[in-house]
Amino acid sequence: MNPQAGSTEPKFRRIVLKISGEVLKSTESGETIDADILLRVCQEIKEVVDLNVQVGVVVGGGNIFRGLAASASRGVDRTTGDYMGMLATVINGLAIMDCLEKMDVPVRVMSAIEMNKVAEPYILRRAVRHMEKGRVVVFAGGTGNPYFSTDTTAALRASEIEADVIFKATKVDGIYDKDPMKHADAVKYDSVGFGEALRQRLKVMDTTAFALCQDNSMPILVFNLNESGSIRRAVLGEKIGTLVN
Repeated sequence: MNPQAGSTEPKFRRIVLKISGEVLKSTESGETIDADILLRVCQEIKEVVDLNVQVGVVVGGGNIFRGLAASASRGVDRTTGDYMGMLATVINGLAIMDCLEKMDVPVRVMSAIEMNKVAEPYILRRAVRHMEKGRVVVFAGGTGNPYFSTDTTAALRASEIEADVIFKATKVDGIYDKDPMKHADAVKYDSVGFGEALRQRLKVMDTTAFALCQDNSMPILVFNLNESGSIRRAVLGEKIGTLVN
């Protein structure tokens, strides 16, 4: 299905939205979770839910703690640091849940690390059932294992729940052949195949996550979250960002 401009018929019916933790952090005040940014992101998620699209969210924890960086700069054991980072994703997940619930959007936070007082344990069939009932599911706690990123979490959960696509919402408007911040002649791709992305060494996701998407034929749409209405536009199939398929 290729919706025409102005169509309100979603192209995708079940999505996994991958948001980096840094997106929630204020660049001005340095506040870990900026209330205005959180509100804007949740309003955009609500717009998609109102289209009867099933939404899963994977949020990083880099605004609070990044395990790999800590192990390199602070001498924190890598395994311990990764678990600390996974706990940070639960904090962000609870913030998203609270904000969405205040908009009357039903939400369930499901954690790969059991913490029954604050989140449900991740169980595949239960997650799918929640989504079928119109609830947003926030996949927190990473994969539950160290050495795996939240990119890998998004790839794994999207494959498990048989999502139509992964939306990787970033601070750039797509994938370029080189860093657009450093090279004025950088060329943006509208779409690119998995094989071409590997040959060009394009930075889409980390290697593990990318391989998982390739093996399961899971499309990835990379776009700029800071552009107003970008998630809704992506769901409706409008030309936005870069599609890897």
